[in-house]
Amino acid sequence: MRTAIDLARKAERRPGLAPIGCVIVAGGAILAEGSNEVALRNDPTAHAEIVAIRRAAASGATTELRGATLYSTLQPCGMCTMAAIWARVGRIVYGAERHQVHEMYFDARHLDTIDFIGDAFRDDLPVVPGVLGEQCAELYLKPGDVVPEAEQGNI
Repeated sequence: MRTAIDLARKAERRPGLAPIGCVIVAGGAILAEGSNEVALRNDPTAHAEIVAIRRAAASGATTELRGATLYSTLQPCGMCTMAAIWARVGRIVYGAERHQVHEMYFDARHLDTIDFIGDAFRDDLPVVPGVLGEQCAELYLKPGDVVPEAEQGNI
């Protein structure tokens, strides 16, 4: 998770990137890393988790990341959770949880990572929330912060 936090901090300083970091690890080795590149690529699917999944799959010439652990600084959204499910990721670990950050980071229906996994019938995909959660939450706007509507991502 510390590597994902470092990625998020570096991304925060680069134009076109957002402070979300993701690392995919298997067998004690980092397979891939990613930051949120939505603005950089003009691609609404270029979330940190999906960027990392794409890189990990490409580096291994595979579509399955069985046994790999996905570490993300922020609770994965529904799209990223489903991508992890389809990539057959073995475990999801995340830092900041929904209640620790501004609501704009998530959809209004409050669907949780666990909800998506349950709906996909993946009872074999463990999720570990809150790892270095306070450190990760420091990267993001807090609940109650005033953010102009035009600057909010999920409206």
